[in-house]
Amino acid sequence: MVTRRGGPAEPRVEELEELRGRIDALDEQLHALLSERARLARQVGQSKQHGARAADLYRPEREAQVLRRALERNERDSGPLRNEEILRLFREIMSACLAQEEPLKVAFLGPEGTFTQSAVLKHFGHSVRALALATVDEVFQEVEGGNADFGVVAIENSSEGTLTNTLDRFLVSPLHICGEVELRIHHCLMGRMPSLQGILRVCSHSQALAQCRAWLAEHLPQAECVPVASNAEGARRARDEQGSAAIAGETAAEVYGLNILARQIEDHEDNATRFLVLGRRLLAPSGADRTTLLVSAGDTRAPGALHRLLEPLAQHGISMTRIESRPSRRRRWDYVFFIDIEGHAEDAPVHSALEALRQRASLFRVLGSYPRAVGE
Repeated sequence: MVTRRGGPAEPRVEELEELRGRIDALDEQLHALLSERARLARQVGQSKQHGARAADLYRPEREAQVLRRALERNERDSGPLRNEEILRLFREIMSACLAQEEPLKVAFLGPEGTFTQSAVLKHFGHSVRALALATVDEVFQEVEGGNADFGVVAIENSSEGTLTNTLDRFLVSPLHICGEVELRIHHCLMGRMPSLQGILRVCSHSQALAQCRAWLAEHLPQAECVPVASNAEGARRARDEQGSAAIAGETAAEVYGLNILARQIEDHEDNATRFLVLGRRLLAPSGADRTTLLVSAGDTRAPGALHRLLEPLAQHGISMTRIESRPSRRRRWDYVFFIDIEGHAEDAPVHSALEALRQRASLFRVLGSYPRAVGE
């Protein structure tokens, strides 16, 4: 080793060549192991019933277990790679292995460049066929009709709350929740102009506009805020319209050829959005799950109706993490409740609580029991 004055020792040329040779040897081993993993994954697929599609072979609960073990190993061994990097690597490996015969088709709210697309890639990896659609309704319809294997929709934001149009779609859809994704949201202001001057309007999804309300009031008080179907649609308008800027993720600026005029303009630095993965079947337990329920108490205006409905959860020690009420659309002033609880519907305490709740509810449906987001 060669020691520099005031700095760390640097390896000699001979040592560098030796290190590079060891890296090359490890690359060969990694490649061989990846190929062997892919062959084993193919054998698993071949062991299933003949004619099985990629969606039939995809096991979200199994993938969650693999990712959790990878995190445990990384923390146990104090690995030099960050947890997020380990998760990303293993997701991509599993994604590529599953897609050997046929990639999963995953529908999302488009166009290209939305945060929902980022959630698709974070959850499924890049070896999927991502289908950009114009509305959340279309995402549900494509999965219901079998044209997409899964769908991804936003459900709530940490600062602005629930997206009610997604909740309302569950009232009439037979789909189940197969997973969740949590995504940190960093908003950028973008446009064709070189600076904030000349911005007449800011186009974005209503949620993004709300998440950046204080920043816009301070820096662009005269600009009109224009809600559009998605952040990517706002970016498209910023590309095509004189005087229009957009709020979107950094990817949208690349896709639509826009200048980033300001970064991280969200009002809360811990801004995050939760997305749900939609599918056509219920999942087996993964060991760390969440369950979402759709229930109604019948006459929700009766004294103590909600308390009586939820009492079995407390009696069986089940933690409720979220509850939202929405009009039932059956009659005036009648409501249903969307409830998130910890655990899987097949877990003994949860199963007992749900059976008791079912007896008290006029409407009861398990929308899904699914792995909690890994690494959040």
